[in-house]
Amino acid sequence: MIVRRCFVAGRVQGVFYRASTRLRAETLGVSGHARNLPDGRVEVLACGTPQAVDALCAWLWQGSPGSSVSAVAIEELPLESVQPWPQAFRTS
Repeated sequence: MIVRRCFVAGRVQGVFYRASTRLRAETLGVSGHARNLPDGRVEVLACGTPQAVDALCAWLWQGSPGSSVSAVAIEELPLESVQPWPQAFRTS
């Protein structure tokens, strides 16, 4: 299992980006969250198998049909930094 935190920039708020990310994460079996940040970016926390998390991180560049992604910054986090381990993928 791995954990990655991603910061997605561009036109990603108000275009169903978080909801689309949740649907994709659920399809891949990734838990975590997607939330809007005050600076206009979306933060995505992805927890799961390396293959599933890699697939979600790659998909973040695509996003929802109305989005336009200009950058995705990805950082690896230690497993112990995520306590308790998320059981689902949520949006806020």
